[in-house]
Amino acid sequence: MQRNVPPSAARAATGLLMAATLGLASLAQAQTPAQPMQPTMSQAAPPVDPSFSAYWLVQTCNQKNDNVAQGQCVGAIRGIIHGYQYGVLFLGQRGTLPANETQRVSLCLQDTQVSSLVDNFLADAAQVDPDALRHTPAEVALLGSVHLHHACT
Repeated sequence: MQRNVPPSAARAATGLLMAATLGLASLAQAQTPAQPMQPTMSQAAPPVDPSFSAYWLVQTCNQKNDNVAQGQCVGAIRGIIHGYQYGVLFLGQRGTLPANETQRVSLCLQDTQVSSLVDNFLADAAQVDPDALRHTPAEVALLGSVHLHHACT
């Protein structure tokens, strides 16, 4: 049996796993003493795929009367969150994170509806300049919003 996965969902899952891995690696690195570093050109932020930027996600999720857009919005959000949670679980099981760090980076989403995640994300994104959203990966913006409202403490 062959599964049909929309390209946007595959891109979301791949990007999310990369973002989660990089984010959690950053958390682990933040635990080590700070060392002075000179910024280099290789440390510049990578370009954002405009077809999966925070701006695209906001525009897609704002199309309340378009069932296709709403399906893409919900699918992208669920894919990002599931991928992130699997990344946290993976790193927690591999012992690369201290036990308290695993809880700190986890999301507490019991009995949380996707529609409330969408509403929170749209409200948070409305406070950000649209040009900044164009240069922000959808995964980063969404996970920032979800962590703001649903972090485990």
